[in-house]
Amino acid sequence: MKLALLSAQPYDQRFFDEALQRDCLAGEVALSYLTPTLNRDTVRLAQGYDAICVFVNDQLDAAVLEALAGFGVKAILLRCAGFNNIDLESAGRLGLFVARVPGYSPEAVAEHTLALVMTLNRHTHRAYNRVREGNFMLEGLLGFNLHGKTVGIIGTGQIGLATARIFKGFGCRMLGYDPFETAVFSGVGEYVTLGQLLAEADIVSLHCPLSDTTRHLIRAETLAQMKPGAMLVNTSRGALVDTLAVIEALKSRQLGSLAIDVYEQESQLFFHDRSSDRIDDEVFLRLTTFPNVLITGHQGFFTREALDQIAEVTLDNLRCFVQGERCANSLV
Repeated sequence: MKLALLSAQPYDQRFFDEALQRDCLAGEVALSYLTPTLNRDTVRLAQGYDAICVFVNDQLDAAVLEALAGFGVKAILLRCAGFNNIDLESAGRLGLFVARVPGYSPEAVAEHTLALVMTLNRHTHRAYNRVREGNFMLEGLLGFNLHGKTVGIIGTGQIGLATARIFKGFGCRMLGYDPFETAVFSGVGEYVTLGQLLAEADIVSLHCPLSDTTRHLIRAETLAQMKPGAMLVNTSRGALVDTLAVIEALKSRQLGSLAIDVYEQESQLFFHDRSSDRIDDEVFLRLTTFPNVLITGHQGFFTREALDQIAEVTLDNLRCFVQGERCANSLV
């Protein structure tokens, strides 16, 4: 079985090599690591492989899937939870096996969400630079107590629930919105309408998948419903947010601050070193000019525990395919 891992980073090779040594497929899988992102221009790299492993910014539309099937690729393994980047209808029509990693360490993303909120609120990133320059002034570093604040969680799945539990521990009032309500979240917070959540929350945190119904969930209309001066946090998918609308809300001060670990057009930026290159994305550059905006490069999942789980579950999905067993994580 020849498996190609696309969008490969050094840490992918480390954790997948370690997991493969422990897996029952050890010795039966030839694993190659390919750094390019998969799209129509790079799909030819998949020739000669039986299966491929892809990540969040790999694009698997109908044309790419047809090319993969033509090359003899039979299985597509997503080493992530989201699957908005793959045309599942086309995959099913072509008879491709598709499986994901639905629940890797939700605490990893939840804890990164808190790190973003704490950093943005207490300005620790700015304080760090000031102290290194010998500036110990506190002016401009004023924050607020999390205790007693209202936090709204949009999307109360595993990650949203883990995030809510952390904020609950800080003494926050928790509000939740999700079309699919769960009794577990009801034990942590209160389910309300989206409008009520936006109007009452001091912090709004996004934890929902990207779909046709959630694309640009945060846009001009919903930003106008938010409590003036509230903080918006997105550690889920970049296209949940209309970036241009957010910029206007920041300029008008309707939105108090923004913390994002994902970005709508991140595929050309994130997971690459652009420090010696020119960034042509004017929208992204505009975001970086705001002192009340904090951006990280899609690192919410990036913990040892999460990477270990991703590799283990991905290889187990492959094992199910190879052995013809039912796969609980199959999408097609």
